[in-house]
Amino acid sequence: MTSSSSSSPASSFFSRFCSSALRSKPLSPAVDIAVRFNSGDGLVRRLGLFDLILLGIGASIGAGIFVVTGTVARDAGPGVTISFAIAGLACVLNALCYAELSTRFPAVVGGAYLYTYTAFNELTAFLVFAQLMLDYHIGAASIARSLASYVVTVLELIPFLKDNIPSWVGHGEEVFGPFSINILAPILLILLTVVLCRGVGESSILNSIMTVTKVLIVLFVIIVGAFKVDVSNWTPFAPNGFKSILTGSTVVFFSYVGFDAVANSAEESKRPQRDLPFGIIGSLLVCLVLYIGVCLVLTGMVPYQFLGEDAPLAEAFTTRGMKYVSVLISFGAVAGLTTTLLVGLYVQSRLYLGLGRDGLLPAIFARVHPKRHTPIHSQVWVGLIAIVLSGLLNVRVLSHILSVGSLTGYSVVSACVVTLRWKDKISGEGFGGRVSRRGEGVICLSAIACCGFAAGVFFRFDASYVFTLLAAVIAVFSAAALYLRQVYTEPPGFSCPGVPIIPSISIFFNIFLFAQLHYEAWVRFIVLGIVTVGIYAFYGQYHADPLNSNSSIVYHRAPTEEAR
Repeated sequence: MTSSSSSSPASSFFSRFCSSALRSKPLSPAVDIAVRFNSGDGLVRRLGLFDLILLGIGASIGAGIFVVTGTVARDAGPGVTISFAIAGLACVLNALCYAELSTRFPAVVGGAYLYTYTAFNELTAFLVFAQLMLDYHIGAASIARSLASYVVTVLELIPFLKDNIPSWVGHGEEVFGPFSINILAPILLILLTVVLCRGVGESSILNSIMTVTKVLIVLFVIIVGAFKVDVSNWTPFAPNGFKSILTGSTVVFFSYVGFDAVANSAEESKRPQRDLPFGIIGSLLVCLVLYIGVCLVLTGMVPYQFLGEDAPLAEAFTTRGMKYVSVLISFGAVAGLTTTLLVGLYVQSRLYLGLGRDGLLPAIFARVHPKRHTPIHSQVWVGLIAIVLSGLLNVRVLSHILSVGSLTGYSVVSACVVTLRWKDKISGEGFGGRVSRRGEGVICLSAIACCGFAAGVFFRFDASYVFTLLAAVIAVFSAAALYLRQVYTEPPGFSCPGVPIIPSISIFFNIFLFAQLHYEAWVRFIVLGIVTVGIYAFYGQYHADPLNSNSSIVYHRAPTEEAR
């Protein structure tokens, strides 16, 4: 009797946990979402297509375009151009998946979290959010520190300030272990947080100005550098073979990360179903062209083996007697990092807003200012986290555990495209009648992901190509099973071509890249996953409300459109 009574609460808790974790958010057609214009608290629709493209560019291109290009070129040689092309094409596959889902969910914030909540279940969506958010928090603090350092570099161009600014102001001064004092980074974060709290209109204007400035500087660097190119420097094109080019593509892949920020602006886009796909893909293609242009100029100006490590592009122009271009690059880096940080903080607050509405986080995160139409509480929260991290910690030492959230998020989004297209989602027997058709599809998607990880591990540790090929063949058979065994519907709006093949390739390559990350990133993935499940078990499952969260959402058009 005692044993039975003691086990009852545990079994009841486990039963509730399972039923809560496996529930999903219903997918409502865009036309069924109520839109009210005149009253209530909600976000405002101000962002047009051009704003969305600049948002994606601003999130993707930071100071890395002036540094990463040269760093990878030292190993891949002029073939770094192919590295950026391969990585860019891989990101295009992810962008196509995001573009389709952005038209299926054109009116609600949430991005990858929302897509996962609808296509899979509540717990998986919460796990995706946690992995993404840790990337965003550490990334924002790291970018703030880099921005502070570049601002100090620009200020030191003034003669009386050169070598007179203490290191603790902008470059950071280590005091004990991982602790490092930086005063300027928190100040910059406060300023950007204030801009974001004032409204999406103000932050969009700042992002547009800084992004246009950054792109113009990059174009100027490409055009001026083109006249100093010596084509003989492009020979040999791949001095260390194709493997170095492929390895380089795994490194530069993260230079394109940021286009997904456009999907998180769905609730503030004027015409989301039309503009979001173009904004996502358009911003990515612009970044691809700019990266390739910089690569060609850099490797053409200076032989790849003589490129510097810290500021290769600036040093290349200095050696050619054009120091003024190096100064311009510093200003471009400031503009680039400002937009990357601004958009990163913006995306974080919108994700917190989505979880606050769904009850997975406290309701305070769901509040929107009635006049500013911005989630001020969420915005201040993400700003505070970045301020503390950037002001007190040397977060750059944590850089090797980043990108886990992006890669897992991209993979799950690709899987969401496949599952949401299935015509028969519940009934229907799979192979042998023991597994449902949907279960069979999920097994195939999981097999593709596992094969991608296995192939990545074999490639990383120089195992025989036979093993890598075997993993690829199993993935191909899994993708073929997805294609032949499932019935797919055509979605409204933008449609990703080649489903399920393109999403399968995307999943395989994303997890292949995941295997290239530092082993501490794998540990971070597991530990954070366990912590997230614990938070969900003791808080999320009791407060989540997937059915009613949409009922309180109110949308506003921009004032100019209301006037019309």
